[in-house]
Amino acid sequence: MNNPFKTLDERLSNIENLLLDIKHNPTPKYEAQQDSLWLDLNELIEYDPEKRSKPTFYGYVHEGTIPYHKRGKKLIFLKAEIDEWLKLGRVKTNSEIEEESNNYLANKK
Repeated sequence: MNNPFKTLDERLSNIENLLLDIKHNPTPKYEAQQDSLWLDLNELIEYDPEKRSKPTFYGYVHEGTIPYHKRGKKLIFLKAEIDEWLKLGRVKTNSEIEEESNNYLANKK
């Protein structure tokens, strides 16, 4: 007679291994879906870490400082482009600035 618990144990072990594979090797398809995610203005405000207002974003669009797309009269934003735009505002640490200046001076000689 087959032991039903042994079969159950084997199945659970297989499921656990599959989950570990997914965790450590996420599929590029999922990552591509995240990169091609579109946000409308309200979703962008929710996504923005600083929670800037609509008029602020309209100003950025008018100045051309934020990447955007337009469908008719509606503004839409590609999440991957917004992520890059947000990264542009990163302030370098003092040690990074010092390292850059040392590299510059070393190459100047």
